[in-house]
This record gives sequence, C-alpha cells and structure tokens, in this order.
Amino acid sequence: MSTLTDRTAETAAPIIDVLAERWSTRIFDREAVIDEAALASALEAARWAPTAANTQAWRIIVARRGSAAHATVLSSLAGFNSAWAGDAGALIVFVAETTRNGEPLRWAQYDAGQVAAHFTVQAHADGLSTHQMGGFDVDAIAAGFGLGPEFTPVTVMAVGELGDIRTASAELQARENAPRVRRPIAESVLVDD
Repeated sequence: MSTLTDRTAETAAPIIDVLAERWSTRIFDREAVIDEAALASALEAARWAPTAANTQAWRIIVARRGSAAHATVLSSLAGFNSAWAGDAGALIVFVAETTRNGEPLRWAQYDAGQVAAHFTVQAHADGLSTHQMGGFDVDAIAAGFGLGPEFTPVTVMAVGELGDIRTASAELQARENAPRVRRPIAESVLVDD
C-alpha cells in the first residue's frame, strides 16, 4: 500500500465533520516544524475545557522535537510507540492534579481527558494530526519533570504534520489503512430508559 485510505468515520448518526474526520495517525512528517499558531490554538482550546467546579486540576507538558523535554518524553514511551512518535513535531503530556491541599480530586483524570479531547479537536480543525498514547512510563515522566506526588501523568499525545505514508514501513502502512471501528452505541449505553 502506498496511499492512505479515506479515514472519515462511518457514523450511525450525524456528527460534526471535525469529529468524523479526526483519526489517530502514526505517521508524522519528521522534517516539519510544529505549527506554533495551531499549537497555541489547541492549547487555548484545552484551557477552555470544562472542569469540575472550575478546579482546572490539570497541567500540560509541551515537548517540541529536538528539545531535552522531547527526549525525556520519548524515552518514556513503551515499545511500538517509541518507534514512530519521535517523528511528531511535539509530544504533549496531559497531567492530572489528583490531590490539592491534601484532599483527593477524584474527577481530575476525567478533567484531564476533557482537556486532551478539546486539544485534539482544535488541533485537527487547524490541520494538525494527533495520536494519544497510554503506553508510557508514568514514573519516568514524573521523575523527568520533577512532578510532585499530587500530579499524575495521564496520557502522551504526539502532534504534528501528517507524514507521507509511502515513507512508512509495510506494517505501519497496514495499521494506518486498517478499517476504523467502534462498537455499536447500544453496547456502550448501560441504561437508556
């Protein structure tokens, strides 16, 4: 395969285009510098994500390719993630503030997820590609950036310009062109009364 198939989701009900067209690539342009204006907009969208009681119990680490921070994040990635994510223009770590003043913030990880989702949608709307990863060493991120015990890294996101699929390995091309699937909504809704 040397071309990328249409990645638009086939949805059971209409959704806005930016959500239907958003997908998680593993092929980034390793030569492209991150679009700083698009990155700033994605960060601003993240800032305006809803949070419980407006606690804003989240933080972000922005690690641009070529920086010491990028090397730290990249070295924390597990297995296959480390093989492709370094090509992205930046690696973003979304961090939950799980305690404040000694009190647990049980919603902090959910709020950090909201922040990542808002970032993702805005980035896609502005032409950036993203891919979120759970396969990383949480302790390595915490140690590498001196995070206190109140902070928990939740996810790492690769963000940058979409790369040329023809430059990717056959395995990566196959993954990129695999059908997009989600289970039917009826299997996810526990009660619909």
